This record gives sequence, structure tokens and C-alpha cells, in this order.
Amino acid sequence: MIRIDDKHFETFITHDEILKEVNALGATLTQDYSGKEVVFVVVLNGAFMFASDLMKSTDLPCDITFVKVSSYEGMETTNKITESIGLSMDISGKHVVLIEDIVDTGNTVGYLKDLLEKLDPASVEICSLLFKPEAYKGSSEIKYVGFSIPDAFVVGYGLDYNGKGRNLNTIYQFKN
Repeated sequence: MIRIDDKHFETFITHDEILKEVNALGATLTQDYSGKEVVFVVVLNGAFMFASDLMKSTDLPCDITFVKVSSYEGMETTNKITESIGLSMDISGKHVVLIEDIVDTGNTVGYLKDLLEKLDPASVEICSLLFKPEAYKGSSEIKYVGFSIPDAFVVGYGLDYNGKGRNLNTIYQFKN
């Protein structure tokens, strides 16, 4: 068990389990995008650790770029998306893989996928380390999913609570 600020969290997904799943996702992406021009669009801040390990587990010539949006305050979604850093490269004609740390309501990935599709890419798919099917209200297919998890608050491996806990290499779940 760990404590971050005023909350307690217990181990949920170990670092070894994470790396095993990330390597499997990397192998799938390598197979699916072999011979194609690929751009990984990484959603900051949360997906940076996942994206780093995922990039190392793929065997593809690819580009990477970053966008920053937010929709959370503390442990709650605001249902309002704020864009702080926009896309910085031309993706027209390229196969785009949107890399997200976690998809819960789907508001952020839906917003970003719509935005990316307006820029004339060859395709746009979503890859998320974590997916909360119980909370999902979106319509976009989450094609590449590491772990489907219950609708609980998690922290670690890039995910944070009030900006803290991103550096943890294990994913922890909020404990009441």
C-alpha cells in the first residue's frame, strides 16, 4: 500500500505484468503496420511512460509526436477538454496510432480522434494501456487495449493523482 497526499492506494497491476502486455501490444502493432508509414500521437502527460516502452517494443520505422489535453481534476473527470499543446506535425496520408494511458468516458479520445481525422491521415486507431468499459460512453473503437479494468481510480506508470505518482512503475488502485 502507498499513500499519495490524502489517499491510499494498493497494488493493482505490477510492473512485470505491464511490460508483458506492452510487449504484446508492440508485437501486434509491428505486425499490423508492417510496411506502412506510422505516426504515434502520444497524449501527455499520462501516456509518456507507456509510449516510451511501447516504442521500444515495436519494430517499425515511425514518427512520434505529442499532444496535451486534460479533462481531470483530482479524481474526477470534468467532462470538459482543455487543449494545451496541439499537434506539431503533418499526418496527412500517414497511419496514426493515438497512444493514451487510460480511456474511461471516451471524451478525450473521441475529441482527439475527430481532430486527427480532419487532417487527412490514411487511418487513425486508438491504443490505450488501460480501458474502463463500464465508464465508456464514446463511439470510437479502442482497437488496441492492454488491460480492461473496473471503473476505479488508478495511479502510477504515468497516471497521476493531483500531479503525483506518475513516476511509479506499478499501477495502484484507490483504496477506500
